[in-house]
Amino acid sequence: MRHRYVAFNGRKFKFQADLDFAHEFLDFVLAYGDEALRAAKQLEGDPDYSDMLQQLLDQGLLEKVRGRFRLTPRAVSAMQRKALMEVFAQLKRGWREAHPSPETGDAGERVAGTRPFQFGDPVSELDLSATLRNTLQRMVALRESRDAPAPGPPSLLPLRIAERDFERCETESAATCSTVVLIDQSGSMTRFGRFLQAKKCAMSLIALIRQRFPSDTVDLVGFASAADAIPEDRLPLLLPKPVTTFDPVIRLRVALDKLNQAPPHFTNLHLGLLKARRILRRRPGDNKMIFIVTDGQPTAHVQGEYVYLIYPPDKASHLATLKEAFLIAKQDVRLCTFALTDDYWDMDWLGFVDQLGQLTRGVTFHCTSGDLSACVMESYLSGRRRKTYIA
Repeated sequence: MRHRYVAFNGRKFKFQADLDFAHEFLDFVLAYGDEALRAAKQLEGDPDYSDMLQQLLDQGLLEKVRGRFRLTPRAVSAMQRKALMEVFAQLKRGWREAHPSPETGDAGERVAGTRPFQFGDPVSELDLSATLRNTLQRMVALRESRDAPAPGPPSLLPLRIAERDFERCETESAATCSTVVLIDQSGSMTRFGRFLQAKKCAMSLIALIRQRFPSDTVDLVGFASAADAIPEDRLPLLLPKPVTTFDPVIRLRVALDKLNQAPPHFTNLHLGLLKARRILRRRPGDNKMIFIVTDGQPTAHVQGEYVYLIYPPDKASHLATLKEAFLIAKQDVRLCTFALTDDYWDMDWLGFVDQLGQLTRGVTFHCTSGDLSACVMESYLSGRRRKTYIA
């Protein structure tokens, strides 16, 4: 083995972990949002990073607009696909089959069981093994019914398939689904990496819908003191709201049109539900769902033209939120609440989550942020099927 010694140029030696800079940078952006892009701008003149940033530009993951870096649609799609692959890597085997649909249809995924083929059924759904079994059973019965069977070993060839032998696979009912994901952006979501996991969860859900259910719709709404729709391309850059007041008791009344001047870090689930209901009113899905990802009980609510910001949490915020959730459920919208319990301590909060589920006949999950994506994915896959009511 020959060794060649050269002058050290001062640059860091690239280990194997350093070779996939693109994915590392996208993870960095996902964790720190707009701050990561601002940091990248400051590193543009650094010889250790300028080549890497140029590589991202060449790959179409970054673009420069008015001297600032911005994620491209290709980068957002890559982050969504990566989040989806992480979710499926963590899903336990059998989860998908754990919720069979009691109603079958013509254009969904196959389920257990077959039924006789009828005129007009798609030929692609024929069950060949069941059809051949019916043919053999019919021909054996026909042979045994003869008074004088032919001598020699029994032969059923050639097989003559009759119309009544055909069977087809059962499939899930095909139904479109419109979903709104409500993501808590309150100050407490910064702890335990909750907000990062919430973003990954939403991105994986978007990727799943784009790949497997293109007729479905998904909308994102972030809620803190205010609530706003989140464009898909802005989701990776989103961050929780900073905590700006630390008083032990807070009672504020703010006009709706002046919420941008109020402390931003409260939990206004009530306003988030109002926004979600308005969005779903415009969506065409056969099934409609709202996913709520939160880590605390409501500390704000809307009353008339004002928003009340209250800490410690007050019964008025609870009642306003529960009333809105009940009205949504009456419109045949399924509510799923995912309560993040990484620092489980507040019995009142979990009591509120359970009360929300009971009032709306919805689904509630108490889970850590690491299990969030798996819970949301399973709930979505089961909830998009047609509803069947058993008397």
